[in-house]
Amino acid sequence: MKKVTISDIAKVAGVSKTTVSMVFNKKDESISDETREKIYKAAKELNYIPNFVAKSLATNKSFSIGIILPDITNPFFSEMARAIEDEANFSGYNVILCNTDNSVKKEEKYVRLLISKQVDGIIFIAGGESKKSLNLIKDNHVPFVLVDRYIEGFENFYGVFCRNYEGVAEGVEYLLNNGKRKIVFVKGPHEVEISKQRFEGYRDTMNKYGLYDENYVFESDFTIDGGKRVTEEFLKDIDKFDAIFYSNDLMALGGIKVLLRSGYNVPKDVSVIGFDNIKISEFIEPELTTIAQPIYEMGKDSFKILLRVINEEEDVEKVHYYTPKLIIRGTA
Repeated sequence: MKKVTISDIAKVAGVSKTTVSMVFNKKDESISDETREKIYKAAKELNYIPNFVAKSLATNKSFSIGIILPDITNPFFSEMARAIEDEANFSGYNVILCNTDNSVKKEEKYVRLLISKQVDGIIFIAGGESKKSLNLIKDNHVPFVLVDRYIEGFENFYGVFCRNYEGVAEGVEYLLNNGKRKIVFVKGPHEVEISKQRFEGYRDTMNKYGLYDENYVFESDFTIDGGKRVTEEFLKDIDKFDAIFYSNDLMALGGIKVLLRSGYNVPKDVSVIGFDNIKISEFIEPELTTIAQPIYEMGKDSFKILLRVINEEEDVEKVHYYTPKLIIRGTA
């Protein structure tokens, strides 16, 4: 069966091939709404699928971007990816999603794949020490935007971030104002920059009141299992604590499960705070008190910045910072 072409659409719609091409390439300011509608109707009737290879040759663009993220099973990243995809589709871009499972080796493999696919840009959420992957992107002159996680040495590149330090500091102040003094803090993986920032927010705030004790600091993975494991660990090591600050919501959810099974009442016996404000945090009981990042807005913003860089626009904002806020619910 012969493939449908713009000539076929032009014939059905009763217009020229040039007019059809102008409509499909969004260069249709001078074309009437009636004509535009006739073209779209003809394309739909004929089940026309645009030839993006031909389009990319004509425009020097693939109209596709890559998203590299550490763990799609983490609701934070899945919501972020959804926001990017929504904004990309609205602008006529397709998305290639690459889940690295926090593996630098897998991350690098996906970077090479995206470059070979000639994507127009990459939105990059690091899974660890990602300098090699970013250097690959940079050396191949592919526009990219960092999201959520800082990478040392790439501070002057485009990025969308949250003020992690300030968010944790606000949460610790809240606990202290509610009479909590023995606050356990659970860090994320040490190689991830946001783990350091969140820990420093805790350490500096506790130090301000002369309450910092390194024996109350633990480290684990940004996962439910990570939260469970570390909670089981410090329940053996610490006799007295009245609050726990987990570095993300998934950790907190895992930790609460262990606390409840161990006979603790949350928040009567121990207050719990997480970080991120993933959607599930308000569906558990008691609902999770957390430091909210505007996840969806950060995702949309990252694509908008990337698109402006792809289009070589001037005066593009280099780095956009969001300030998180404390959401008080049932666990603290």
